[in-house]
Amino acid sequence: MNGILPVFRRNLRESWRSLLGWTIGIAAVLFLYLPLYSSLGGDGQLEAMISSLPKELVDTLGYDQISTGAGYAQSTFFGLIGFLLLTISAVIWGSAAIAGAEESGRAELDLAHGIGRGQYALESALAVLVRLLWLGAFAGLVVWALNGPSELGIDDRNIVGASAALTGLAFLTASAALLAGAATGRRIWATGVGAGIAVLGYILQALAKQSKDLEWLNALSPYAWVYQRPPLSEGVDLGGLALTWGLALVFVVASVFALRARDLRG
Repeated sequence: MNGILPVFRRNLRESWRSLLGWTIGIAAVLFLYLPLYSSLGGDGQLEAMISSLPKELVDTLGYDQISTGAGYAQSTFFGLIGFLLLTISAVIWGSAAIAGAEESGRAELDLAHGIGRGQYALESALAVLVRLLWLGAFAGLVVWALNGPSELGIDDRNIVGASAALTGLAFLTASAALLAGAATGRRIWATGVGAGIAVLGYILQALAKQSKDLEWLNALSPYAWVYQRPPLSEGVDLGGLALTWGLALVFVVASVFALRARDLRG
């Protein structure tokens, strides 16, 4: 392999079909859900639907503010379906980046052609990050385009913040999978760790909403770091956003050292 960023360029070249599929999926969800608000939000139908649900379930899903356009977009997409879609893509890409390449034998072949382990880990992480940035930016653009027609009334700056929060959560998941893959060389471990970070974060913030005595759990949940204060209505929490992105970058750096320290196929 030769040229500038060979691993990064190859990963992007080989994953464009997957990226296109996730892009179409996000567009389909947004065009399905957001236009419904203008027909449901104005006549009290949403309030009636939510009032019929158990309060614990409403709090867990973040439906307590669903009667507003910002709350509706947050609870249906950014906090639930969009979060799920980007988490799945992050786990798939993050676990395949190093662990998947090692299990297939590609990593050994690449390293035998003069690519350093640190370079391999960093370029793999960059390829995952670029794809997630595209999905997050695309989601934000679609929400911005539908904001007026769907009568959501969301501030444009808050859309940017919410997109950055969603992308940061996904990259944290991907970088955790990347680190686990670099440390073990096994895709099953990479997948488990990546998915575990996302699921645990969601569960912890859900538990924190059930009782004031459990609110301290929010400090352990990346999901709560960026979503405890609703970013679409109140603006993103910059401290939580920085913590999420910062931890993701720490995992990337740690993956470099983990890959360097381990014998491949050892």
